[in-house]
Amino acid sequence: MLRISLMAAALFGLNMFAGAAAQATEVKQVFDFYCAQCHGTDGKGGGVNVTKDIATTPRDFTNKVDMAKRTDDDIRTVIKGGGPSISKSALMPPWGKTISDADVELLVTYIRAFAK
Repeated sequence: MLRISLMAAALFGLNMFAGAAAQATEVKQVFDFYCAQCHGTDGKGGGVNVTKDIATTPRDFTNKVDMAKRTDDDIRTVIKGGGPSISKSALMPPWGKTISDADVELLVTYIRAFAK
């Protein structure tokens, strides 16, 4: 019985690890599709849509000082409502009707990780 319990616990642990790995892959795909176009895959604000003609430089998520000024709610709000929702550039589109609430929460964590 103990052997079965240990095997079940090990399988449960592997399942949780696989779930976390899948979640990490999923959030990276969401970021790369919706955010990296402007913020870059490295989060520094130099995505493929950023040219010398763009009126506003996208936020650099790797800037620890600047990111420390932003609450998770600020990040969540700007993802859902776009730049104007926090008095920033209208070039940041609202994704609230496109990205699920669950993915927004994952994005907040993912974006925070750039500044660590």
